[in-house]
Amino acid sequence: QVQLVESGGGLVQPGGSLRLSCVASGFTFSNYGMSWVRQAPGKGREWVAGIASVGGVKGYKESMKGRFTISRDNAENTLWLQMNNLKPEDSGVYFCEKGISDTNWLGDERGQGTQVTVSS
Repeated sequence: QVQLVESGGGLVQPGGSLRLSCVASGFTFSNYGMSWVRQAPGKGREWVAGIASVGGVKGYKESMKGRFTISRDNAENTLWLQMNNLKPEDSGVYFCEKGISDTNWLGDERGQGTQVTVSS
């Protein structure tokens, strides 16, 4: 079955950086777009960024543009999210999400998440 294992979260000061990783298994990773989504306490799930299976097509929520970078290595079945200039409002649990096709990076299968806390 699909397994998505996120890591790399932690506590960071405002303005700091974190790099999240997601290792995928149980499906052909290179055939699917992938996303990062997050959920803050008391709030709904929010899409952060997505990447198509190949070709480098990416998309970002407007407030993340220029600060976050999504990338993937299909040979390593790994998805990353580089987060720079972090703000307190970026805090939450970050999940990687398997898309429903090569170009549709939105889906309904996610890992257990990794906690990101941005605080001084």
